[in-house]
Amino acid sequence: MKSLKLGIIGCGGIANGKHLPAVRKEGRAEVVAFCDIVEERACEAAKKYGTKDAKVFTDYRELIKLDLDAVYVCTPNRSHCEITVAALNAGRHVMCEKPMAVNYNQAMEMVEAARKTGKLLNIGYQNRYRADSIYLKQECANGELGDIYYAKAKAIRRRAVPTWGVFLNEYEQGGGPLIDIGTHALDLTLWMMNNYKPKSVVGTIYHKLNGERQPANAWGPWEPDNFTVEDSAFGFVIMEDGATITLEASWALNTLDVHEAKTVLCGTKAGADMLNGLTINGTKNDRLYELKPDLEAGGVAFYDGDAVTPEVLEQQTFFDAILGNGALVVLPEQAAVVTQILDAVYQSAREGRQILL
Repeated sequence: MKSLKLGIIGCGGIANGKHLPAVRKEGRAEVVAFCDIVEERACEAAKKYGTKDAKVFTDYRELIKLDLDAVYVCTPNRSHCEITVAALNAGRHVMCEKPMAVNYNQAMEMVEAARKTGKLLNIGYQNRYRADSIYLKQECANGELGDIYYAKAKAIRRRAVPTWGVFLNEYEQGGGPLIDIGTHALDLTLWMMNNYKPKSVVGTIYHKLNGERQPANAWGPWEPDNFTVEDSAFGFVIMEDGATITLEASWALNTLDVHEAKTVLCGTKAGADMLNGLTINGTKNDRLYELKPDLEAGGVAFYDGDAVTPEVLEQQTFFDAILGNGALVVLPEQAAVVTQILDAVYQSAREGRQILL
């Protein structure tokens, strides 16, 4: 029996490629309302994923008036804060796609709205639900790595610039690879470290390759005049306890060191990386060792024996929390710190100085 009624705001790639298929596969919810500024997109999504009487809107303000359990915000980054706050104030739980917001002030506005209304606010960091992420998080929580004092957050593509939608539009998105894929790598890293107290940030951004007209891009050539976001960004973060994080994010970089949504952790007892499958390294009996756990079916710890995809597990966790059967895995306060650091990287690059937080 379907027990939850959902509304989707933004019926583009992330809704159709991730959330809607995962909601259908999870099975406990039905999507009864669809909204997009392009009505045709909303109609197509409703026809494919909605109930027979699903409603279609072009104004999100009308959708959130409906009696819904939760609203999904799958719009360009610029509107995440506005729509999320409105939905929370309307009494709806919210699943907002990453990144949480285009800047820290907006992220905290969202956090405060969730606190004030008592409604759940989940941010779409689905990489936390991967088998390797879950295993490594448990190792970190058990203290197996000791004090994690150095980490790398890696989100590097050689030539994979998204050329559809508004990905290249700085006004709509707030940035390029840093805010798009760097956010996943940074979220994983902070979560593993359980460290959400940044002290200072130095950052650089580059527009070095976005003028190329024959870029050998995975998704075809881009229009240089429309490529207004950075093609690469790098950050150096010092936490209050002295821990250091380096952050690498690029859609187009002349390198073979290509890793996306991965973290490298160095602790006092052991280290770990996700670069070629999860590997934990350390010393034992005066010898070096490397451990590669078997993460095949059954390795997803939240649901015994089920080979659940991260996207479906994300929905299961959200629905359980709504129904009072569990807690959120991604807390809005944590996601806000991710945005705070990304915001500081951009500010540091613009102003050419260290940003103290």
